[in-house]
Amino acid sequence: MPLVSMKPILDAALEGGYAVGAFNMVDYNSALAVVRAAEELKAPVIVQTSVKTVRFWGHRPLRRWMEDIAGDSAVPVALHLDHCKEVDFCKRCVDEGWTSVMIDASALPFEENLAATKEVARYAAAAGVAVEAELGRIVGVEEDKVVEDDESRLADVEEAVRFCEEVDLAAFAPAIGTAHGVYKGEPKISFERIEEIAGRTGVPLALHGGTGLSDEVFTRCISLGCAKVNISTQLKYAFIDGFIEYHKEHGQYEPLKVIGGQFERVKREMADNMRLFGGAGRAATEE
Repeated sequence: MPLVSMKPILDAALEGGYAVGAFNMVDYNSALAVVRAAEELKAPVIVQTSVKTVRFWGHRPLRRWMEDIAGDSAVPVALHLDHCKEVDFCKRCVDEGWTSVMIDASALPFEENLAATKEVARYAAAAGVAVEAELGRIVGVEEDKVVEDDESRLADVEEAVRFCEEVDLAAFAPAIGTAHGVYKGEPKISFERIEEIAGRTGVPLALHGGTGLSDEVFTRCISLGCAKVNISTQLKYAFIDGFIEYHKEHGQYEPLKVIGGQFERVKREMADNMRLFGGAGRAATEE
């Protein structure tokens, strides 16, 4: 089927009490592995592109890859731009066929963040494209930008409510204590903040910094209103380790066989996440 907006699949997930996995692709092989995993499980899925990945491959090749992959798929596949700090880059992705974009102006003061998000939302709405935004500062590394522990800031509940009242969002990513990258210690998740923001806004929340959280934390966050779960670092590790370990085990210098081993590793690990998030078997309800 054609690429779809992530808004209806996230609305359905929030209502159904499960979450849709959002996985940051690296290349055609990794994107195909993610979608094949979703097909086997009959799960809706979001394939995300970082800004640096788009710049590396180019807008049109990436969009064409995803149109090809989704066109052969019976499950809903959304193409999402992750953590973009530039309004014009978001607009370019809207023009090039992305079905959702994230404008991340969270480093700016509240009013400037809101204004930038509104601008992107107006532009995206005219093309039927969904929008995600962020409030607060999530610690860790994202798009080569580092947020130190002392710079992190949890989302203010009242600001979150106002933000979601003033902008029509498909997903909202409040900082709630998670971190991008690999956790150095036990994450301190503000479950009460998740519950209050989700309850008062009614907007599907996006859980960023998903790699490394325990199954129990995932399950609780999803039960409280996190309908989108981002997985980036784990996919990168599976992508690299799958390639290296297959080569070491088999001594292969035939690239396609090594790439095939990489594909299976990514597919297997991302499928495990989809099962954990509760998306397996839900694609039939999206069609």
